Amino acid sequence: MTILKTAAVAVGFAFALSATPVLAACNISDAKLEEAILQKPELRDPENRYLVLDLRTLRDAAFLLWTYGLEDDCERLVGNIKELIASPSMGERGTSDEDAVDQQQAAGEPLQQRLGKVKGSRGTLNEGPLVPISALDPGLLVNEIVGAEVRTSDDKIVGEVRNVVIGTKDQKDYVIVASGGFFVPGKDSLVVPLLSLVIDRARTSFFLPITSDQVKSVPLMPDQDYLWLDDKEWRAKNDAIFQSLVSNMASINKTLAPTVGTK
Repeated sequence: MTILKTAAVAVGFAFALSATPVLAACNISDAKLEEAILQKPELRDPENRYLVLDLRTLRDAAFLLWTYGLEDDCERLVGNIKELIASPSMGERGTSDEDAVDQQQAAGEPLQQRLGKVKGSRGTLNEGPLVPISALDPGLLVNEIVGAEVRTSDDKIVGEVRNVVIGTKDQKDYVIVASGGFFVPGKDSLVVPLLSLVIDRARTSFFLPITSDQVKSVPLMPDQDYLWLDDKEWRAKNDAIFQSLVSNMASINKTLAPTVGTK
C-alpha cells in the first residue's frame, strides 16, 4: 500500500519507476504548498483557484529542473513559491495591464477557464466523448490526477483530487476527491475507485458516470488517517455503492441510446 500525500510526491512516484538515479539538495516538499492550500483562506477562495493552479505549475517546473540536475535553479524556484505563499496579499500581486494579461492567457491552455466551475461545458462543439481510465493510451501520470477537477455526468463540480491511494493488497486503487466544491475549506472527501472515473480527451477534467444527486448517496471518507484502508467492511460497502450507481447509469444510457438522434 502506498499513499501519496502531495502532488510533489505524486510526481516523484511516477519518475521513481524509471532507472533515474536519486538526486539530492532541492527538496520540493519544503514549499509546503498543499499544507498552505488547506490552511490559508485566500488559497481556498474559489475566485482565487487559478492562483493555486499557478503555484502547482511552478512546483511541477521545480521538479522538472531537479530531474535535469539543475538543483540551484530548483531551489530558487522553490524559494519563489514559498515567497508567494507567504505574501499577505498574493491575489493582488502581478501586472495590472489587462491587455497583457489577456494576451498571455490566450497563449495558455484553452480549456483552463472551465476548471472548478459549478456548471461545466460538456456538449460543446468538437469536445468528443469521455474516455474510461482503463482505455487511455498512453496512461496517466499521477501528477495528472492529483489536483485535477472531478465532475458528475451532468457536468457539475464535485471537487478536486486531493490524494491517490494505489497498490492495496486487494489491488484496488482509489482517488480521494474533495466533497462540496473546488478548493473548498474542510476535509470532507469521497473515496472513489479509480476505474470508476472517465476523462475528457483534453485530459483536463475527470468525470464520475453518475449524477450530482447520486453523489449525495456516496459516504464520506470516515477518517483522515486512512484507517479505513484496513476496514474491509467499509471499503466493500463503499465500492458496492459506486458499482451499483455506475451500473445503473450504464443501463439507463444503454436503454436511451437507440433513441438518440430520432425525432
